[in-house]
Amino acid sequence: MFIGRVKCLLVAAFSVLALSFSTSVLAQEGHATHGQTEHVEKLDAAKVIMEHIMDNHEYHFADLNGHAISIPLPVILYSPQRGMDAFMSSKLEHGHTIYNGYKLEEGKIVPVNANGTIDQGVKVYDFSLTRFVVQLFLSALILIIIMTNVAKTYQKRGNKAPTGFQNGIEPVITFIRDEVGKPNLGHKYQKYMPYLLTVFFFILINNLLGLIPGSANVTGNISFTMVLAFISMVVILLSTNSHFWGHIFWPPGVPFLVKLILIPVEFAGVFIKPMALMIRLFANMVAGHIVIICFISLIFIFGAMNTVAGVGFSPVSLAFTVFIYLIEILVAFIQAFIFANLTAVFIGQAFETGHDKAHPHDPHPTHNRDEKEFAL
Repeated sequence: MFIGRVKCLLVAAFSVLALSFSTSVLAQEGHATHGQTEHVEKLDAAKVIMEHIMDNHEYHFADLNGHAISIPLPVILYSPQRGMDAFMSSKLEHGHTIYNGYKLEEGKIVPVNANGTIDQGVKVYDFSLTRFVVQLFLSALILIIIMTNVAKTYQKRGNKAPTGFQNGIEPVITFIRDEVGKPNLGHKYQKYMPYLLTVFFFILINNLLGLIPGSANVTGNISFTMVLAFISMVVILLSTNSHFWGHIFWPPGVPFLVKLILIPVEFAGVFIKPMALMIRLFANMVAGHIVIICFISLIFIFGAMNTVAGVGFSPVSLAFTVFIYLIEILVAFIQAFIFANLTAVFIGQAFETGHDKAHPHDPHPTHNRDEKEFAL
């Protein structure tokens, strides 16, 4: 029953996605006729892909008969020369209209003169609630609601067996504790579990929300992953001890000439590890969305060459799209796990030497982390 509902949901989702592309193409065809020979404008797949993965001032779903089906978002601007200004993004009409001296160009709001040219003498600070920002707040709200309800259920039920939604969340929490926290952090795992669980669920929720047609792929934004990586780096650095820095600035048991080479490499590794977290999550999440849009775009690319080819290729394109979409659901969980796990690995490395000396018989040893990091 559940699998059947999921299949129906996937079919509906991709029907909406395909419809949004088709209506966009039809709208382009309608605007191509101006009392002259009908000219069909070809689909610009690169533009469509970039519009999908980049930030925007609205949630855009489709174009129908020349009218955009979208949800406008608030625009909040401050200019030292013009002061504060706030309005809805629909006032700009997707860049076709100038409103209060501002115009939308390539996804950015710029100040313009009366003749429509960019006013270079005006500085603008954009504090708008773009779709990335709105969805970020939405995912944070969902995370707070889920975890608050689970915590309240635990308080009411105590040690009783979990039921309902709590029964679905508890295995995930115990999995992160037993497979991420304990193996990598040893006896200190409880100290870091709140952060690891928050990172895992926050990334997972954003990954899954980004798979909804028309939504924003927040984890496919390098700024978002950079902030997460920076927070992880702060946690890692706060977990270091004298043994950690001693091994970086004066590696023991290494010839002096080798130390001169190894010390800069080890110090650079302090910053490279968080960068690896940032790039890994960003690249994996944005790549899947690009592949999905590419498969959908192939229908209209073939259709522009020949109508029969476009119709004939549609089932093949949709089949591959659904297949990649299912893989992306799996990737959403995997990438959340990998980010949390590598964060735990790097934190464990920060106090590894001192931990092993103080607790040589710890049941959860923290050695062999380099091999686990390499495997992931």
